[in-house]
Amino acid sequence: MADISIINDRYQIEETLGKGGMAVVYKAHDQTLDRYVAIKVLRQEFSVDRAFRDHFQQEAKAAANLSHANIVTVHDFGFDSERLFIIMEYVPGSDIKQLNAQKGRFELHETLSLMEQACAGVGYAHRAGLVHCDIKPQNLLVTPEGMLKIVDFGIARALTTINPGEKAEIVWGSPSYFAPEQASGLAPSPASDVYSLGIIMFEMLTGQLPFNAPTAAEFARMHRQDLPPSPRSLNPDIPPEIDQILLKTLAKEPAARYRTAGQLGRVLKSYHKDSISTVAPQSRPAPLVVSGTTETQPYEAPQAPEVLPQKSDPWDLDWVTIGLAFLALLAVGGLIPFFLWVYFVFNPPIR
Repeated sequence: MADISIINDRYQIEETLGKGGMAVVYKAHDQTLDRYVAIKVLRQEFSVDRAFRDHFQQEAKAAANLSHANIVTVHDFGFDSERLFIIMEYVPGSDIKQLNAQKGRFELHETLSLMEQACAGVGYAHRAGLVHCDIKPQNLLVTPEGMLKIVDFGIARALTTINPGEKAEIVWGSPSYFAPEQASGLAPSPASDVYSLGIIMFEMLTGQLPFNAPTAAEFARMHRQDLPPSPRSLNPDIPPEIDQILLKTLAKEPAARYRTAGQLGRVLKSYHKDSISTVAPQSRPAPLVVSGTTETQPYEAPQAPEVLPQKSDPWDLDWVTIGLAFLALLAVGGLIPFFLWVYFVFNPPIR
């Protein structure tokens, strides 16, 4: 694809952002709107294949129907010089895989901030009736400002097209991150994406995957049969609550996990909020900023104004309450003669 210089007489290719087995992603300049975009171009040998063309168009439609801050926007879809292409929002920065390689592992605050965003985007897709089916760190882009964007809905499935009893001979997805049911060729569900998010979070906090294997087949077997290690056994700094949340996301049975990414996101957000509220103001971390190597900057909270003790005034009484009590006393006292009169009317004294 080195011969590509301009696409659709509009998009000037500037550099290659990534390559896959089916497509290449470029950074390009939109000469009409004077902005940068990302262009995913299907390789020429696949562009002439009807099945691959339909598959590629499905990806464009799936992503174009989603409008969310944490999902990359699709601007256009077309065919030029015997190649199909998708025009997408350009996201500067790095993906989670690259950042993990740079950092070794993420701090808890960074992990929660990014995973809450990932859950928000994937959860939105779930509510829209889509299962991503290929959640992996390479598909989670992070801007220098710390905004996370989800890309590549190439094998996304509409929930309305999924038959719970279906069995596929060819398994799509990434062996390191797909769920046990995907590894078995069974129907995916929103809980399948939850499992993949759990694998990513595990890797971010520990610096390694829960399962390692030399082949895709062995990865699939381990996802189906082997129990993951406790994240705390690899990183003792992980809180017990997060350890439990992660192990729940990595349950073998979909019903034992969180049902959707939105539900997982709410759990993480609740824990994150509670954990920050228990930290002393002087030691709270600053907002996450990702730029190559991410560091949490110390945060110095403003000092609260000094409150001086107030001298008590012995005559500073609650006169309203005292007045009401006095009136109540008069009222009760005034009823005593009435009660005596009623009593003597019905019980006259004996003469």
